[in-house]
Amino acid sequence: MKKIKLLAACAALAVAGTAMAQSVVTPAPQNVLQLTASGTVEVQQDMLSMTLVTTRDATDAATVQTQLKAALDAALNEAKKNAQPGQLDVRTGNFSLSPRYTKDGKINGWQGSTELVLEGRDFPRITQTAGRISTLSVGNVGFGLSREQRAKTETEAQSIAIENFKQKAAELAKGFGFGGYTLREVSVNASDNGPHPRMMAMQAKASFAADSAVPVEAGKTSVVVSVSGSVQLK
Repeated sequence: MKKIKLLAACAALAVAGTAMAQSVVTPAPQNVLQLTASGTVEVQQDMLSMTLVTTRDATDAATVQTQLKAALDAALNEAKKNAQPGQLDVRTGNFSLSPRYTKDGKINGWQGSTELVLEGRDFPRITQTAGRISTLSVGNVGFGLSREQRAKTETEAQSIAIENFKQKAAELAKGFGFGGYTLREVSVNASDNGPHPRMMAMQAKASFAADSAVPVEAGKTSVVVSVSGSVQLK
């Protein structure tokens, strides 16, 4: 009987202790400063992406599909002659096939489109290849950064952002009358603010001579790395 009472008393103490622990409110951290700093590096875009497209229209779906396949196969055969990893990569893009309706909602034909994408770092190789493809036309031209260029530039921008964060934290600590600070938590985010891909008319290539390179010109983009977090003033 005494043993049962002792166990009950211990259980009561445990519950009371848990209730007291839960009722203790952790004091809010004092002298904590939230801040953000960034680093920006402007760099030349070294990746070119050209999307070649074509459309077909016929009374039946099979004919449209056959015509699109023939156009894409011919373009692929030409493009693969100059393909080189990293310099000119070739891949197929979107392929669509959909019915065409009359005002009464009845199907009176089919239409479709197909794409071939040329991308890489060798701009002359890509543009000359695009100029030699006769079954597709240039539909979209875009520029960007290669993985190597992006990684290198992000590292530079990150170093700048960290130094700016440290300098800003030290200045603010001094401004608030503290001798220094220690890091509590920090996060790092990267982005680039390059121009949007330039759209070209579907038949833009028709104005160029056969086998001539499609004219393109890359611009620059700004890689931005932001460092944000909190510091403990001391």
